[in-house]
Amino acid sequence: MNNDLYAVVGHPISHSKSPRIHSLFAQQTGQAVEYTAIQAPLEDFAGTVRDFFQRGGKGLNVTVPFKEQAWQLAEVRTDRAEKAGAVNTLYRDNQGRLTADNTDGCGLVRDLTSNHGIRLNGARVLVLGAGGAVRGVLGPILEQQPASVTIANRTVAKAQALAELFAPAASGVDINAVGFEQPDQPYDLIINGTSASLQGDLPPLSPTVIGSKTVIYDMMYSLQTTTFNQWALDNGAGRVFDGVGMLVEQAAESFRLWRGVRPETAPVTEQLRND
Repeated sequence: MNNDLYAVVGHPISHSKSPRIHSLFAQQTGQAVEYTAIQAPLEDFAGTVRDFFQRGGKGLNVTVPFKEQAWQLAEVRTDRAEKAGAVNTLYRDNQGRLTADNTDGCGLVRDLTSNHGIRLNGARVLVLGAGGAVRGVLGPILEQQPASVTIANRTVAKAQALAELFAPAASGVDINAVGFEQPDQPYDLIINGTSASLQGDLPPLSPTVIGSKTVIYDMMYSLQTTTFNQWALDNGAGRVFDGVGMLVEQAAESFRLWRGVRPETAPVTEQLRND
């Protein structure tokens, strides 16, 4: 029996953990899946996608820098993909149309709530950054009905544009935009959606945003404590988490969309941390 073909597309792509994650999902669920990594040329993402599906491919994950292009390429988008303006999951629907979804936000929320027991309902949330990573998770965060969501960014206008875009979906949640230097009160949850900590940099935040019960979540991940999480611990944060759980949860949601079965994520996250 031939395995169904799936892949992750990006540039660069050699660092991707997606093939490892999806092979573990396939083993666990007994699904006949082959999952590879494809480095698409920067100038021909659309051609790479077309060729993959013409070869009989069943589904694609999309990573940097192609998530916005994938959104534009799609013939059908889910509601959450439409709002996110970027997608990480592609497949053909029953009518053969290229369909796009974004599983990043639900992956983040699931990791926070199910895996770490963090209550978003009624929480004061500070989100750092206003790029595609943040845009992709704001909708699912707002659905959890936090008390407030403050988007902080170096360029306040970009944060303001995001706040205005998501205001209609906020339904009672106070959503606002500020510069990095402005917040000075403790938050219940701080989510770092910038890639600064990958370069060992930090947003110019005041330590006063951290209280003894503040939960810190860096969407980036590394083998060591991320630069942002270390800064938070040094300034008295209660708990810190990195984005490995989010990575596994968003992959599990893609797998469910493709295969109709949701894998158990905890053993896969454990395996990744031990690899």
